[in-house]
Amino acid sequence: MECYAGYKEEETPRAFTHLGKRHEILEIVDRWYEEKQDPRAPRQNYFKVKTSGGEVFLLRYTPRFQAWTLCR
Repeated sequence: MECYAGYKEEETPRAFTHLGKRHEILEIVDRWYEEKQDPRAPRQNYFKVKTSGGEVFLLRYTPRFQAWTLCR
């Protein structure tokens, strides 16, 4: 995962590799987060992105673990 890293760690995805293919992100179509009442449940940041190939993917970032997941 390639990201813009600002003062909040990895804030915005820029590109990712899936099945050996690099996907450059042209647009963040939507973004939101989920935070549960249970303090043990980590916050999840979601990004709906459009790639240079015209594909749309859903990416999730878990700040607690500094981990990205492809949800598509």
